Amino acid sequence: MDREIQAELLEHMQMGIDDNMARGMSREQAEREARLRFGSPSAMRERVGAEDAALGLESLGRDVRTALRGFVKSPGFSLVVVGTLALGIGANTAIFELLDAVRLRSLPVLKPGELAEVRIAGGNGGFGINNGLVGNFTVPMWQEVKDHHDPFSGIFAWRTDEMLLGKPSDAHRAYGLEVSGNLFNVLGVPPWQGRLIEPQDEAGCDLTKVVASYAFWKSEMAGAPITANSTLMVEGKTVQVLGVTPPSFFGLVVGDRFDLAYPTCTPPNPRREVFALSVMGRLKPGWNLQHATEYFNALSPGLFERTAPEGYSPETIKAFKAFRLAAYPAGAGVSYLRNEYNSSLELLLAITGLVLLIACANLANLMLARASGKQREVAIRMALGASRGRVLRQILLESALLAMIGAALGIALAQPLSRALVNALNTSQNSIHLTILPDWRVLVFAAVVSVATCVVFGTLPAVRNANANPITAMRSGERGVAGNRERFAVQRAMVITQVAVSMVLLVAALLFVRSYRNLMTVDPGFRESGISVGYFNFPMMKIKPENLAAYKRQLVEDVRALPGIENAAGTTNVPLSGGSWSHHVQVDALDGSSKFTYVSPSYFATLGIPLLTGRNFTDRDTNDSPLVLVVNQTFIRKYIRTPSPIGQHVHVRPEPQYPERTYEIVGTIPDTKYGDLRDETPPMAFVPIDQFPVTAQGPFLAMMFAGRDRSSAVETVRRMFEQKHPGTIMQFYDFEQGIRDNLVGDRMMALLSGFFGILAALLVVVGLYGVLTYFLAQRRGEIGIRIALGASRRRVVGGLLVEAVVMLLVGLAAGTGLALLAGREASSMLFGLKPWDPMVLAASALLLAIVTLLSSLVPALKAANVDPISSLRSE
Repeated sequence: MDREIQAELLEHMQMGIDDNMARGMSREQAEREARLRFGSPSAMRERVGAEDAALGLESLGRDVRTALRGFVKSPGFSLVVVGTLALGIGANTAIFELLDAVRLRSLPVLKPGELAEVRIAGGNGGFGINNGLVGNFTVPMWQEVKDHHDPFSGIFAWRTDEMLLGKPSDAHRAYGLEVSGNLFNVLGVPPWQGRLIEPQDEAGCDLTKVVASYAFWKSEMAGAPITANSTLMVEGKTVQVLGVTPPSFFGLVVGDRFDLAYPTCTPPNPRREVFALSVMGRLKPGWNLQHATEYFNALSPGLFERTAPEGYSPETIKAFKAFRLAAYPAGAGVSYLRNEYNSSLELLLAITGLVLLIACANLANLMLARASGKQREVAIRMALGASRGRVLRQILLESALLAMIGAALGIALAQPLSRALVNALNTSQNSIHLTILPDWRVLVFAAVVSVATCVVFGTLPAVRNANANPITAMRSGERGVAGNRERFAVQRAMVITQVAVSMVLLVAALLFVRSYRNLMTVDPGFRESGISVGYFNFPMMKIKPENLAAYKRQLVEDVRALPGIENAAGTTNVPLSGGSWSHHVQVDALDGSSKFTYVSPSYFATLGIPLLTGRNFTDRDTNDSPLVLVVNQTFIRKYIRTPSPIGQHVHVRPEPQYPERTYEIVGTIPDTKYGDLRDETPPMAFVPIDQFPVTAQGPFLAMMFAGRDRSSAVETVRRMFEQKHPGTIMQFYDFEQGIRDNLVGDRMMALLSGFFGILAALLVVVGLYGVLTYFLAQRRGEIGIRIALGASRRRVVGGLLVEAVVMLLVGLAAGTGLALLAGREASSMLFGLKPWDPMVLAASALLLAIVTLLSSLVPALKAANVDPISSLRSE
């Protein structure tokens, strides 16, 4: 454009020089006069460029107004396109927002990219419960690393915990964050009010000081100013509130939150086998993760030699000393959500991407139909002088406007959708706390999706219309007698694509719905309904360890004697609650491990677990009597090689707090579920709760009790404890609801995949109906000739439906193949069925067939009822 403007200015300058010379001026005078008249060439070029830009903007404005008038004249077309795009882009953006919040976003602290976590490479398998997220350090290990942390400018330890607030009779749960004294300093988190925990606060192990989170401060403390007299009742004692953290700081676990932070405790003789702490630090300038890993790897042999626990077998101690520390990135924190729902969110993003693909195919088909319907208008415009570029711009602009409107509505829709997803993952016991806000990544994602939608699916209709021959288009009008079937090839391909993708989505929906149904109906092997679970904590009662077992036994008997209570039992592990404890066992020459649970004699009767052989526990089974076991069928199959397991002896290796013991099997029970409904039943051994080692007695008791009316049963138990055992801190929850809460991820996948599967089927109906209506409108003359020549209307309808059936069959074949390939990726998330389940494939194909035929029948019947005379006259 600059070159054209320059050439035009030179031409005008030369014309002015020629005119001056013709009037008798010399060459020099003529050039000087022309330059004075034209002024500065640069200024002239800028003025002409500005005028051209203004004309271009004016032209663009006219095109925008023309496109908007077209949308108003075709409200059905506009609403369908914008609505489908908004749903597709909104669903994709919502899932991406969750992925952004869970996986991509950094912690709200100072320079999070400098943070690194130190943990045992590969986890600490065999030493307590560890999921690779938290609890990689014992207290002695932390003390060693605290003294040797050369790669870090600052280092800290932390762990999450649960606390009870308020009076014992009316206590409620709060989320605690135990932190070392320099955590807030290293993270660069300033106080919102008061001050935060500092190194000098670590002295002693009595809980006397806490720091409140902003949300807790607003909700539980009414936002009152923090003073020296600000206190709370925590775990039955009064503690001072030092300060409040900023609103943005939620802790170090993404998707979780803390209510109160308190200083970590370092007892004089810490337990060397309890892995409870996580350790993070801020890398010094010049250090990276590789160098830090090399440093801690070199430090590891001496560290694990000095911190080795006692009470384990030599083989276990050897495994402990072989551990090695490594450094890992920690700028995004840790997250149970990331670990548990990462595959689900990625799969949902793929599903919503397929929904968007169907929506885009609808857009392309409808735009092609609209463009073909406007061929006569385009031909007249081109015949009157409009360039192909101008026509191409006009049609592309329509696609861009539709994509922009759909994207704007999609982004607005993404917020409530993503919040609904988070709420769907909440349970009665745990709630998820995520900050769902559209940051630059989310906006870029939505912009890229909308631009790709416009470019990929709006270009083809624009190019086809812009390349049309004006004379041919005006001669043929909007309809042709025979029609050119080849020009419908793209539309047919789009319909086939929609059917194939919908087949994939429907198969996924039915698979996840059936998988969830299988989980809901699986028999765990024990009673679920009518059972309540109570957790009791006796830290303030100062009961001697040797008397604690008798006290717990008395509590169970007191509950069993209450009116309305059918039965009650104490246990160290509630089934399907996620808890676990294993011991290494030896039966004759067979070695392995087994899950262990300590239960009261009424445990099996309370849960309705039948005794198959042998006897149940009694009150006479104590630490002063022979040690006994009741085992499940998996234990028998794995370790027992004699006809009868009764009387067989099971040797248990020693562990800290758990001495070496030999038990006798006195009874057997059927297999029951243990940690998760999905898992195979492990070997399980049950021990009388009165034979719990005295050294391992803890301050907690889980009691399971059955009642005809759960709420009244819980209230009865609560009143009894308040009267007979004041000071006992209690928490209750519904056992059956707790089991269902563990299926929240499966429920989410079933609901969302089902929703998107139905949405895909509806989009197929809209797309197929619109395309077939356009097809038949283009072939109206052909249909009129057939009817005029004697074809029956039934035959016309049948012939038209054949085309829909052909597209359906091709789409189903392609979709079935894609569904089988995609099913492999989702097989690990299914329960009780395979990805190639024939019933699911048949049901999906049948549903799509019904949808396709119904959406094809209405336009076919309308076309068959055309008046042949009117149809031929219009040609």
